[in-house]
Amino acid sequence: MNEWNIQSRARACQACAKAFADKQLFHTLLFEEKQQYERLDICADCWQTQYREGASDRKGFVSQWQGVFQTPPAAPEDPIQKESAESLLRKLIEANDPKHGPVCFILAVMLERKRVLKVKEQIRREDGRVFIYEHPASGDLFTIADPNLQLDQLQDVQRDTAQLLAHGLNPPPEVATAAVEPPAAPAVAEAPAPPPEESLSAQL
Repeated sequence: MNEWNIQSRARACQACAKAFADKQLFHTLLFEEKQQYERLDICADCWQTQYREGASDRKGFVSQWQGVFQTPPAAPEDPIQKESAESLLRKLIEANDPKHGPVCFILAVMLERKRVLKVKEQIRREDGRVFIYEHPASGDLFTIADPNLQLDQLQDVQRDTAQLLAHGLNPPPEVATAAVEPPAAPAVAEAPAPPPEESLSAQL
């Protein structure tokens, strides 16, 4: 199971191929297929005629919700942007390195607390929980596994998160060989916000 991934919102109905208009209502269905979660974005008409009846009975069905399509904003003129929790999370997920799993979880909780990400589904499996986050502005879905952090691990993970926020995923050699203790980053100075339904302290 690929426990960390990002899936972009479709710009057209994946059933009838008609492009979504700005502010148009649409439905997202989430399925588990081939050891990963797959999204399907469909217009209201296709939902009514093809998917509403028996949607939950389809093979691999996990969840469904309704959203509002927003036309993607124009790309920024300056491609050089300061590292942020969101950009770092995207880079770590793209790298798909399991060692970054705890940092991905901390970043996702931080972004959820800042209302950048919103939990759409919490999936319980034998090996732990998986959170499906949505980025409301872009419609991207983030699949984040819960690393089940213990209290004695939290400080180290917060330190790693602060270092990555300060220096990026691939710091220059002089930064990589600097002191182990990085300066505390304001973004992770506070304990991460509790996930929905259960507090973080409960899982620790």
